[in-house]
Amino acid sequence: DVQLVESGGGSVQAGGSLRLSCVASGYSGSCMGWFRQAPGREREGVATMSLPYGTTVIADSVSGRFTISQDIGKKTIYLQMNDLKPEDTAMYYCAGRSGSMCLLDPSRYDYWGQGTQVTVS
Repeated sequence: DVQLVESGGGSVQAGGSLRLSCVASGYSGSCMGWFRQAPGREREGVATMSLPYGTTVIADSVSGRFTISQDIGKKTIYLQMNDLKPEDTAMYYCAGRSGSMCLLDPSRYDYWGQGTQVTVS
C-alpha cells in the first residue's frame, strides 16, 4: 500500500517560513506534489516535481516564495515556504500519481496524505 505522511505544518506570522515534509512508502510513481485546501475553497495545486529528474511546476500564487525539493534516499519531498501570507492558510496535502505528467490538477492524483495545517496570521 502507498502511504504518504506529511509533517511540518504550524502557525506562523506573516512573513515567516515553514518547511513541510512528505515521506512516501510503497510509492513507485514518477510525480509527486503539494496541494492545499482552505475552508470553503476547492483544493488547488501548489507545486509538483517529477521524480527523480526534479522538474518542477509551481503555481503562480506561490512562485518566488515556495520551493519544492526531494531527497531520493529518504523518499521524501519538501515544500519550503517563505514570506508566508494569511492567504496561504490552508490544509496542505502531499500527493502522488501513477502517471508521468506532473500537473497541478489535483483530480489527476491517485494517492494522498492526511494533510498538515498551515496557519498564517
